[in-house]
Amino acid sequence: MANDKWPVYGEISGPVVMIGFGSIGRGTLPLIERHFKFDKSRMTVIDPRDTDRRLLDERNIAFVQEAVTKENYRELLTPLLTKGGGQGFCVNLSVDTSSLELMRLCRELGVLYIDTVVEPWLGFYFDTTADNASRTNYALRETVRQEILDRPGGTTAVSCCGANPGMVSWFVKQALINLAKDLGLEFAEPATNDRDGWAKLMQKAGVKGIHIAERDTQLTRNPKPLNVFWNTWSVEGFISEGLQPSELGWGTHEKWMPQNAKQHETGCQAAIYLEQPGGNTRVRTWCPTPGEQYGLLVTHNEAISISDFFTVREADGAVAYRPTCHYAYHPCNDAILSMYEMFGAAGKAQPVQHVLDEDELVEGKDELGVLLYGHGKNAYWYGSQLTLEEARKLAPYQNATGLQVTSAVLAGMVWALENPEAGIVDTDAMDYHRCLEVQRQYLGTVTGVYTDWTPLEGRPGLFPEDIDTQDPWQFRNILVR
Repeated sequence: MANDKWPVYGEISGPVVMIGFGSIGRGTLPLIERHFKFDKSRMTVIDPRDTDRRLLDERNIAFVQEAVTKENYRELLTPLLTKGGGQGFCVNLSVDTSSLELMRLCRELGVLYIDTVVEPWLGFYFDTTADNASRTNYALRETVRQEILDRPGGTTAVSCCGANPGMVSWFVKQALINLAKDLGLEFAEPATNDRDGWAKLMQKAGVKGIHIAERDTQLTRNPKPLNVFWNTWSVEGFISEGLQPSELGWGTHEKWMPQNAKQHETGCQAAIYLEQPGGNTRVRTWCPTPGEQYGLLVTHNEAISISDFFTVREADGAVAYRPTCHYAYHPCNDAILSMYEMFGAAGKAQPVQHVLDEDELVEGKDELGVLLYGHGKNAYWYGSQLTLEEARKLAPYQNATGLQVTSAVLAGMVWALENPEAGIVDTDAMDYHRCLEVQRQYLGTVTGVYTDWTPLEGRPGLFPEDIDTQDPWQFRNILVR
């Protein structure tokens, strides 16, 4: 891939190792080629399947067909990450590999690291012997938080840097700045790592909560057959998170909690979980194109990290303010139908699982943003409206959903190269200006839209509902029961 049309952000002086070559790995590869100088003879891609090996062979990039496991990861990765000297870069885009263990190894070796999720070893998501609290993203995130406390500083490892989690944390900061200006507040933008400053600004703006509000309208040429699972990004990833408990950051304005909600006994305590799967939990939300819609309350790291980041505490540590935050996801229609079929079969996944590529899809877009609600202007959505047609023109091997993820990986890699001794960081603590500067070229239309919609609109309708008419933005009104 020639670099003459695209900015080159830096040089990776050591080897590049990409773990996982599914839909996101395929899409990330050409962005790495475009935007970095590196020694291609020292790049290796590792994946247990060789479905797209042709793309690597065409580029003379080494391929290792093997699963990275708890038993082999040190022996397998160490020589690849240190081959030929310089500072290597590990790009972890896989499933069923422990992000924490790979992060530790890379930092021991002085190798830069990035992933898109806190991923566990194989078996975690479907462990019938584990209680629901231990299967949450909260529990996974706490392992990384503890690692930061135990081993501060050192070689940079960027945690959870995809579209969401990842890009949406940058959107939240930009949306908050826009909102504060439109509300006429007097303020100075806090520094990147000034958590207290950011949290107090959100409190001052009167934000009660945040939806990561997404609508994927991409369509295929042919209807989905029975007994297959189709999606526009990793099917394995979507099924895994869909079967985890629903999770959400829990705000201080909430007056009601579902009967099956549970609080965590340890950790940051910024979130709760519901004892029901996220892929079968619906919420009311809003995106610019469709307007009001149902979304799935699928667990995501950003629901916890954003609520945690924007927490205001008293001197004694008591929580004075915290926004509610959760994912509200309407995937493509084929994925909705696939998930519906899977839960109808007692949660048994379909035998055929397939990611729809840019050639199978014919039209549509992925509208992914953050809906800041409950303030003086009611609700404000800020995000990316990327069409399939735009994605095809911008980069190969990906649809609109994939490009929002891969461009965030690119931005995180740039930030890591420019900040190589930042320790373990998540996207809430990164420079959102720089990251969006890198990523924006791949996001289509990035816009902010105000709306008068609330979850009380059109209710109670034909049937009685247990709703809070005094405060439209209570989770009581958002959760579909």
